[in-house]
This record gives sequence, C-alpha cells and structure tokens, in this order.
Amino acid sequence: MERTFVIGDIHGCYDELIELTKKIGLNDEDMLVSVGDIVDRGNKSKDVYEYFIGRPNSKVIVGNHERKHMNGVLSYAQEIVKVQFGKDYESFLSWLSTLDYSYELSEAIIVHAAFEHDKSLKDQKDEVLSGSTSGERYLEKKFEPETYWNDYYKGEKPIIYGHHVVGEFPMIKNNTYGIDTGSCHGGFLTAIELPGFIIHQVKSKEDYWKSEQKVWQTTVLKSKDWHNMDFTNIKKQLEKLSFVEDIDARTFLNRIENWTIKLENLLTPIKDKLDSFTKDLINKHKEEFSVEASKFDFKTFIFKSKSNNLKVDDIKKSLNTPQKIFNIAKELNIEDLPTL
Repeated sequence: MERTFVIGDIHGCYDELIELTKKIGLNDEDMLVSVGDIVDRGNKSKDVYEYFIGRPNSKVIVGNHERKHMNGVLSYAQEIVKVQFGKDYESFLSWLSTLDYSYELSEAIIVHAAFEHDKSLKDQKDEVLSGSTSGERYLEKKFEPETYWNDYYKGEKPIIYGHHVVGEFPMIKNNTYGIDTGSCHGGFLTAIELPGFIIHQVKSKEDYWKSEQKVWQTTVLKSKDWHNMDFTNIKKQLEKLSFVEDIDARTFLNRIENWTIKLENLLTPIKDKLDSFTKDLINKHKEEFSVEASKFDFKTFIFKSKSNNLKVDDIKKSLNTPQKIFNIAKELNIEDLPTL
C-alpha cells in the first residue's frame, strides 16, 4: 500500500533524515513531504537539499528559513548555508522559487507554520503559512495575547505543521499536529505516517546549531563583502559581534576594525592630494580646465576644490565604502594602502 510520510523541520540534519527513512522503511513508492525548514542550523544542509531534489516522489513546503533565502534576508544561519553551498547557491535559490507554501492531501493539510481558522486554504497568506516575521506579527494582532492559531482551529481536516519546537513529542491539539521536535537542537526528528497518523522519531546525535555557530564563525565573517560595505554598516556589524570570544574570529574582527580606521584616516591625505591634483590641472589646461576635469570619475571633488569648497566631510560622505576609497586612491596614485 502506498504511504505518505510528513516530516518535521529537518534543518540540515541529514544523518537523522537518513536514519528516519530507514527506520520507517521508506521505499520509492512512498510519498515524502517536508513541512519546510530543510536547511540552516544543522551540519549538512546541502546534503538534505540534494536528497530532496534527487527523490522524485517528494514535496517540500516553503518554511520561514527557505523564505529568508528567497528574499535575500540573510542572518547568521543563512550566511553559513550560503558559504556551504558555494557555487550551487544560485541553483538552490532557483529551486526554492518552484516550491509551494502548502500541500493538501486527502488526509491532511500540510503547512509550515500557521493557518487562519476563518479562511480557506486558497485565501491563506504566504507569510502566515511560512511563519515569516511579518506573518507572526499579523497573527499577534488577530488573536488574543498568549494564544496560538491552533487554539482557534475547528476544521474537520487535520493540519500538520512545524516551525515552533513543541517539545520532544508532537503536539496534538484541535485536530492539528505540531511536529517540530527540535532536531537541530539535539531533540528529535519526527515524521507522521498517513493514513493512520502513526508517529515515527529518531533522536538527534547532538545540538548541531550550537556547534555549527562556532565552526563557521570565522569562515562566514571572511565571506562578507567588507570592501563594498559602507562604513556605517561595518561599525554596526562590529558592535553586533562584540560578544564574540572565539580567538580566530576575534582576531579577524579586530583586523576589520583597524583596517577601517586606517582607511578613514586616509580621507585628509586624499583631500590634500585632490587639491594638489586640481591645481596641476588648472596650470596645465587653463581654458580647457572644465573639459579635462570632466573626464575624471571624481570630477565633483575637482570642481569643489577649484572653488575652495572641498571639505573632508564631503569626501567622507561620498567615499562611504572601502572600495570607493581604493578606487580614488588608485586614480590619485596614492600608495601603501592598508590591506585586509
């Protein structure tokens, strides 16, 4: 008999996924449905992704973690996955765009996070189904404080969902089944077998998220595009990461801080060089000054310097990324620039 297995938030726990499929005796004819959040936090997100794209008889629902990747809203967990996927990240994003936000079976409705009890499936909001931040804020305004969407659900068709860790065992309430049992945090990976709503579980080997944060910290920091990040954002990043204690990561962050200080200290020498450059241009071209000045990318600075209106603050406002400083420094033949 053909069976369907609905599996909870995997979060990169590939070994547990394989162990669970072996435990339930999953065969090629069986349908495997993921409630979403197949990546992030665990140690083998790419392996989980490759497992699902390689298994025809399967379905993955968009979770809030998939949605973050789709929208380019990358926090630490997503940045780790982006590094792990490398050149395959764009293919991963393309695949995500093909996924649905819900899946209806004869026995149940599958969503990632939530369901509005007073709306049909076709009228549900994607942000609610996937559990995005905006979706959760929307539900907070709709429902009484300290209540959850499944407190209101009275539908005849069961809903199976994930998203919120409900403990070591599934939460069964008002014909809803919460099956995120915290696999990536050292809990359990859970699946529900249909028909019959039979529960299957395997215990995770460790708290993957705790260890992954340490393992990838320095690698993720080095992967950031610091050269094209504006200085205000760099300072915010450094403040946000001030708690970091790992020696390698702390050393790299200190390098970033010192590097940006040295770059910003170049602004006065750059102004002096611009003033000198402008004077030379005036002496060499006199009547053709405007024509010659317009040939340079930094012509605005040149014209301000000619009018004695060029200030360091003007340069600071315009050259707001390390790369912009490098670009003008190269054109002005300024050498010995600080390296990262």
